[in-house]
Amino acid sequence: MAAVDNMTTRKGALAFSPRAVFDELKGKIARYRLYRQTMNELSTLSGRELADLGLSRSMLRSVAYEAAYGTK
Repeated sequence: MAAVDNMTTRKGALAFSPRAVFDELKGKIARYRLYRQTMNELSTLSGRELADLGLSRSMLRSVAYEAAYGTK
């Protein structure tokens, strides 16, 4: 099983400024909210509606992840 880790590094004097940390946290929260909203909306669809979109229930997490965070 493969593990994927996404690490970002900061350079310069402003790397750990409170504003930069706050902005990064705000972005992470916004992406997570988009992920949850997408999951909630897709979960309410019937099997027929999902089939019309070319999706199955097993794909919902990956579709929501891609919508919020981009491709894996």
